[in-house]
Amino acid sequence: QVQLVESGGGLVQAGGSLRLSCAASGSISMIHTVGWYRQTPGKQRELVATISNDGSTTYARSVKGRFTVFRDNAKNTLALKMNNLTNEDTAKYYCATNTIDRCEESTWYPDLTYGSWGQGTQVTVSS
Repeated sequence: QVQLVESGGGLVQAGGSLRLSCAASGSISMIHTVGWYRQTPGKQRELVATISNDGSTTYARSVKGRFTVFRDNAKNTLALKMNNLTNEDTAKYYCATNTIDRCEESTWYPDLTYGSWGQGTQVTVSS
């Protein structure tokens, strides 16, 4: 499995933007779906956005229209562009591959025993 390293997190004011990046140690071209997840203390990790090799994307309802997920198979990287950030976006963000997710009340949660995960990058939005 590939190793994943996220970067780009930080402190941003509400309404601002950030771009997260994720570098994979090996090829992601044969990995069907890659994506971003986030977690706040005391809560389950949840899906933010995924992108498949055919370019199809999935977004959490709370970020749709504000976040955009990218993948570059030639460079083995993922990215997450986040616009119009709010306090509710404050979380640790993780990139991942080969995850298995379940849906509960319109929110997708990963089974953390599956997939490759990075160490995460903290995003803090201040008002």
